[in-house]
Amino acid sequence: MRRSQTERSQLSKRAYAFVLAGGRGSRLKQMTDVRCKPAVYFGGKFRIIDFALSNCLNSDIRRMGVLTQYKSHSLLRHLQRGWTFLKPEFNEFMDLLPAQQRIDENAWYRGTADAVYQNIEIVRGYGGADYIVVLAGDHVYKMDYRIALEYHVASGKPCTVGCIEVPRSEATEFGVMAVDTRNHITAFLEKPAEPPSMPGKPHSSLASMGIYIFDAEYLYDILTADARDESSAHDFGRNIVPTAVARGDAIAHPFELSSVGGMPGGEAYWRDVGTLDAYWEANIDLTATTPALNLYDTDWPIWTHQEQLPPAKFVHNWQNRRGMAIESLVSGGCIISGQLHRSLLFSKCRVHSYTSVADSVLLPEVEVGRGARLNRCIVDHGCKIPEGMVIGENHDLDAHRFSRTERGITLVTRQMLARIDGQGDGQGSGQR
Repeated sequence: MRRSQTERSQLSKRAYAFVLAGGRGSRLKQMTDVRCKPAVYFGGKFRIIDFALSNCLNSDIRRMGVLTQYKSHSLLRHLQRGWTFLKPEFNEFMDLLPAQQRIDENAWYRGTADAVYQNIEIVRGYGGADYIVVLAGDHVYKMDYRIALEYHVASGKPCTVGCIEVPRSEATEFGVMAVDTRNHITAFLEKPAEPPSMPGKPHSSLASMGIYIFDAEYLYDILTADARDESSAHDFGRNIVPTAVARGDAIAHPFELSSVGGMPGGEAYWRDVGTLDAYWEANIDLTATTPALNLYDTDWPIWTHQEQLPPAKFVHNWQNRRGMAIESLVSGGCIISGQLHRSLLFSKCRVHSYTSVADSVLLPEVEVGRGARLNRCIVDHGCKIPEGMVIGENHDLDAHRFSRTERGITLVTRQMLARIDGQGDGQGSGQR
């Protein structure tokens, strides 16, 4: 029998969420040279981790721990500025849990499972956590974890894995589950060469979303045993979940049951924006009239930190020098006197006169000099594009100066621009 909303919220209050936010995200290349993947900017004003945290908050899970390791300063600063509104007096809080060698003075977090294991005693000290929700902090999606918790309890299994249907041809990049007709997991394979198909769907596979729910004491026991195993990678996908599967203790939770805010009749929205192509595409998709991810849903808001800024401003009303934006998102603090088409701008960007920015993502504080042209670009935080520079039209030149993908997306960073400036570029002085 399905529980009422109030009963679901009571389940949430008996849960504690670990958000795994220590990964580098090396496939994003130079975007993660100075920040971890969960701290990467997304959607005009957010960081990627805001989606998992907002899902927790909207699902009434208000006891959270964020596990950090790789280049975490940007992430910790964001969390300290934007996520301090929880009320400890109401048993609401967010723990920031950097690797601190709590168990072994010679070892940092050795894997995702070890990261949780090293903080077990912190959670036990709070008391009252009957369920542990483990979440990847580097995916973009909206999900009601209350429904997943209800599913977990009703199943009678101590381990639940959130899953999403993907084409079998693409499943080699995921942890993949074989399930029976009751969604009991019979095998769990990490990035298999031959992914198992779904029952009755030979061309589809069930991929792990990096979302796990455990009965708390069951997880503590299995993590303790794993910590003693010197041959283990101490990873949820490689070790913990396969152990639960081997014991017959794991069940799959289909994402469509708890997905929030998707387009009517469309597929449930979940993105791993772990490559430059995927990151660019997911951001540019938001410029559509009706995007697959609805950021305007007041019933399921995405919380974040953003400084107080004036509205975006479009200036000049002269022929060929008129600030315009078509099918674009422009954040606060921006001043535009060039032309934007199907682009997404974060806060405090400056786009000067006679410029053209098309199909591009500009992170905060980017300045595009007069007469420059950008096409299919990702421009990192604080970059200053010199006057007259053209990016995205000469593939060979772009590949030489910047980081360009096979699909033609060009990443621009300050370090790359500084290297060009030092060598001389012949496409503008760089002085405004």
